[in-house]
Amino acid sequence: MRQIVLDTETTGLDPATHRIIEIGCVELVNYVPTGRRFHKYLNPERANDARAFEVHRLSEEFLRSQPLFRDIAQEFLDFLAEDQLVIHNAEFDMGFVNWELRRIEREPLSMSRVLDTITIARQKYPGAQASLDALCRRFEIDLSIRAERHGALIDASLLAQVYLELIGGRQPGLDFASVNGSARSTAILMPKASAPIVVRPPRRHLPGAQPTAEEAALHEKFLGKIKDPIWLRG
Repeated sequence: MRQIVLDTETTGLDPATHRIIEIGCVELVNYVPTGRRFHKYLNPERANDARAFEVHRLSEEFLRSQPLFRDIAQEFLDFLAEDQLVIHNAEFDMGFVNWELRRIEREPLSMSRVLDTITIARQKYPGAQASLDALCRRFEIDLSIRAERHGALIDASLLAQVYLELIGGRQPGLDFASVNGSARSTAILMPKASAPIVVRPPRRHLPGAQPTAEEAALHEKFLGKIKDPIWLRG
């Protein structure tokens, strides 16, 4: 299964009037990062909002020298193909991506193909903070790269690690899956190939291994103390 972890940076918060200035995508195949990425800076043909600039620190002078969205749109869509998209707060990023597609008269992307990690996080940790920063701290993912500024590729790479933790994460006693021979710290872990598979024979019934009347009575008394036992649910 192929998935694309996607993030954007923008000139502001309103997709109808603001534009994408950076797109970052990370490819996962069977929950393992492959090393393939899509990353573009874009000329938004407009100024940054001051608050947006404080986040991404991409100057207008730098962005003016970058390609327009329409110039990279086909390459972007080819990279996404028809695969599932993994996005944090997907409504925001998809709103911007689809506005950019509409501006060049291309079909918008369907939200049905999107997995929103903020929804997963809120379901798994109700009441807890679900920002990317908060989730990185929860899973002890290094945030130092994000200290000076946010970036679409930086955040997509962090989100890939968060997503893999949300759906299972690293487990003790397992080795990292590897791609092209190199271990990935963000990979879903695979069992050690050297670990033997133990097949246990079925347990035999031992004659006489029955509880006494006193033991059975104590057992029934203990069961009676359990409220709403699952074995009595419909």
